[in-house]
Order: sequence, then structure tokens, then C-alpha cells
Amino acid sequence: MTERMTGAQALVRALEHVGVDTVFGIPGGAILPAYDPLYDSTKVRHVLVRHEQGAGHAAEGYAQATGKVGVCIATSGPGATNLVTPIADAYMDSVPIVAITGQVASAAIGTDAFQEADISGITMPITKHNFLVTDPADIPRTIAEAFHIAQTGRPGPVLVDIAKDALQAETTFSWPPVMQLPGYRPVTRPHSKQIREAAKLMAESRRPVLYVGGGVHKARASDELRRLAELTGIPVVTTLMARGTFPDSHPQHLGMPGMHGSVAAVGALQQADLLIGLGVRFDDRVTGQLATFAPHAKVVHADIDPAEISKNRHADVPIVGDAKEVIGDLITAVEASPQKGDYADWWKVLNGYKETYPLGYEEFDDGSLAPQYVMERLSAIVGPDAYYVAGVGQHQMWAAQFIAHERPGAFINSGGAGTMGFAVPAAMGAKMGDPDAVVWAIDGDGCFQMTNQELATCALEGVPIKIAVINNGNLGMVRQWQTLFYEERYSNTDLQATRRIPDFVKLAEAYGCVGLRCERPEDVDATIKKAMEINDVPVVVDFVVHQDAMVWPMVAAGTSNDDIKYARDMAPTWESEE
Repeated sequence: MTERMTGAQALVRALEHVGVDTVFGIPGGAILPAYDPLYDSTKVRHVLVRHEQGAGHAAEGYAQATGKVGVCIATSGPGATNLVTPIADAYMDSVPIVAITGQVASAAIGTDAFQEADISGITMPITKHNFLVTDPADIPRTIAEAFHIAQTGRPGPVLVDIAKDALQAETTFSWPPVMQLPGYRPVTRPHSKQIREAAKLMAESRRPVLYVGGGVHKARASDELRRLAELTGIPVVTTLMARGTFPDSHPQHLGMPGMHGSVAAVGALQQADLLIGLGVRFDDRVTGQLATFAPHAKVVHADIDPAEISKNRHADVPIVGDAKEVIGDLITAVEASPQKGDYADWWKVLNGYKETYPLGYEEFDDGSLAPQYVMERLSAIVGPDAYYVAGVGQHQMWAAQFIAHERPGAFINSGGAGTMGFAVPAAMGAKMGDPDAVVWAIDGDGCFQMTNQELATCALEGVPIKIAVINNGNLGMVRQWQTLFYEERYSNTDLQATRRIPDFVKLAEAYGCVGLRCERPEDVDATIKKAMEINDVPVVVDFVVHQDAMVWPMVAAGTSNDDIKYARDMAPTWESEE
């Protein structure tokens, strides 16, 4: 079945065929031809954001909440370059999005035409793949390929840049197109010999740890992970990107590893004789000083992306494959093995760490609010079925630590890139992807001021997210480093919040939202409950917290995980290896 239509009509028709129901974007000159047929589409809802960065993060939030590909649209030049940050964010966190950008007419490419930017060149290092389309006949196939690439193998962002004249010219549309992707064949099935070797090491080890990353959630393998953990009795740590993939309440869970991880999780990795890394990157925030990370451990490293294996830490047993397949095969191999691991002594050590060094926080004599208390009460009142979408900084770490993460994918945050401004638009995207869910954005007062213009989008589009602004009046994580490492020289981290510029309650109201403020511990529960009762408009809660609250535990950047501090100048006493 073929039809004659413009390239722009072919673009919209292709988006409909690949199952797109929501796109986030802003029109402009080069992409304008695409917006005309989009106006007539009954299948694709366009959400007019207030900044292209918001479109990109909304697409990420949508993708993470639904498991589908998120879509954002921008025009050429500054419209496209405003997508660079969310594209980089999606690349670091393996989020499947397709960014569609307009480009100046093909004859003008390379002439420094008005609003021209080489967005394909700019994004080449931060996309899984990108396309520049100058022939309208290529549009349907390119869209099909972009969506296939974004969501298969290791997910990631794909850019489709389309010249304005290709959108305006006529072409013949047919569906489905024949994809042309020579050499793109992600390996999903692991090698059976490597699986047997991994199972053998697990049985022989005395101090193993299941080191679980975001790849396990991306593979929808949390049920398999739980079966493997319970079958073997091996302790589990979940990285920032895997919070909830293994329930916090499970007795085998030691918490989050890394720079602000629990003492039990960090200690387990350091004392281990075997790490079973599943869908992890061995990134610097987890390993600390790489040369001193898990010095006694052999490594089994399973990942769908062969480029990650042995990139940072040599893998004794490398396994390329989809985490769901890998863990399923490991379960089969463990069940078939006559040899079972004995970890009783190991658990005595780990339970000692859990009991001696639980997560805790400082309460303030002046009666001011501890941010960790806000997280604890949010967790208790809102519950584990909500989405918690965090920005970046202290509030992100407190959300990772003090909210009980029980459900895979319920904690959405910017991990690898650490993008300030992520939370509000990503929460909007998550809510639009799963409209019946409760969605709380947890933001800092610094992050919130980067993208809060999307409150207008939420109010006008009927997206009643709830936002907890953890307002300590400062760029909190940077201030913490200045306290610890720069002799309390607070250079340019004070946001002057005592003057209430801006007043977040008034700002919320100006954007058509409800604004609430909470400054005392005794008011936290009532404020959260009031926010939970409002379900027709967005709610912004200004939680005014103490400016000196810090994130602990902490491994200082570039130091060994052995040097973790659980409070200022307080370090745990490790048991000897014996």
C-alpha cells in the first residue's frame, strides 16, 4: 500500500506506525513543516513544553515510566542544541529516546545559514546513533531504524535530523519499510561456557556479592534477580540506577554502594572475594579509587554492551548478554550444580556492618527541619507504589537513601550525567506515561530553578505532579564539598533563600499550581497529606531545611572506598579478612 504525501506527512505517519502516542517539543522555522500534519494527527499528542531541555527530560521520564521510546522534537540551531543535555543524560543512563530535529534546507547546509547547527556532529559522541535525512523517501525507514536502535540491545538516544526541504517535498510512503542496519546485531544470549564458569566461582567463593546495576531493571529482570539471590543466599547491593530492582526490605539487601552508599554495601564490595556484576559499569562513583576497589575479588561481569566489559575493571569471567537471559541461565546452572556455596561466616560480618553502621542523620537543636526526615515521612505516607523522580545533588542522595525503594523503576533520576533540572520535566513525562500513578519530583532549590518553567506545561496540560523542593538556600552538594575540602570558603553557593527570591509558593501560584510551605518537623506529615489530597493541579511544597545538613556516608572523590566516613571524621572499623 503506497501513498503520495509530503516528507512531513510521512514523518507523522511513521511515528503513528511505530506506536508513538505522546511527543514533547517546541515548533520553529526548520521543523515547522512537520507541525502542520501533526496538527491533524488523532494518534499522537503533542505536548508544548516551555524549553527544549524540558522536552528531552520529559521524553526520558516517559520512557522510564512506560518502557517505551520517548520522543522529543525541536527546530534547528538553538532548538536542537537545547536538546544536547537531555540527549547526553539519556546516553549515560541508557534511556531509549528519539530526538527529531529540523535542519536548514539541504542546499544551505554548511553555509552558516540562519539557525544552522551541525547537530549530528555535535551529538555524535552522545547518541547511540544519529541520522541526517535530506531525501524525503528516507524518512519512514529512518524513523523505523531509529526506534529499533533506541530500544534494542543497550537502550539509548537516537537523533534524527531532517532537512526542511525534505519535509516539504513530496514522496511515496509505504509501510513497513525495509530496515538497512548491517552489522547491528546485539547479542542477547550469553555463552553457556561462561555461565558455567560463573556458577562454579559462585559456589567456590566464601565472600561473594551480587553487584546489581540499572541494566537489570532495563532488562525487566528483577524477578529473576530475586530468584537467583534467594537460591544462592548471596548478598545484594543495588546501584543508584538500580534502586528498587531488589527490594530494600529484603534481608539479603545491603543497600546502595558507592560514594554515598551504605557502610554495609561499600564494606561488602571491599571485602568480597567475588563480584557478580550484572548490568553495571564499574563507574567511579561506585569504585572510588579504582586501584583499591575490591582488591581481593575475582570478577564476573555480565552486560549487554561488550564495550563495558573490562573497560574499568578486568573481568575474570566476561558474559555478553541480556541480563534477563544471563540471570535465568545462572539460575539453571546453580540448580544443576552439586556444589553449593557456604556464606554463613560472610553473613556474620555483613550483619555486623548493618547493625553497627545503619543509615542515620543529624537532628538540629534549633528545631529546624532535617531533609532526611522529610524523605522518611514521604516514603511512609506516599508509599512504594509512587514514582519518585529526583534531580541531582544532596536531595537525590537523601531520596536514594531514606525512601524505601521496593518497586523496580519507581526511582527515576539522573545518574551518569548528574543533570541539574532533570526532575520537574522528567516527572511530567513519567506522569503522562503512567497517568494513574502518583508522581513526586524531589528537587533541590538550585535544580528547581533550572527547569521550573515546565510547571506551566503541567498546569495547562493537566499533569498533576507533586514537587518536594528541598530548600536549604544553597547549592547544597557543592556547599558540602566546600565545608569538607575548601575550609568553609563558600564561593558562590549561597542562593540567598533567606530573602525568598524567588518565593516558591508564590512562583507555584503564578504558574497555576498550588504552593505549600513547611518549615517545622511537626508540620511535615500534615503538609504531605494535604499535597496528596490535591489531584487536579500540580503541587509545589517548599520544605525549608537546615543549610548544614550533609549526606553521609561519604567516600571523598578519588579516595579509596576503604576510607568511607559514616559521619564527619568518623570511619567504620573493618573486620580483618580473616
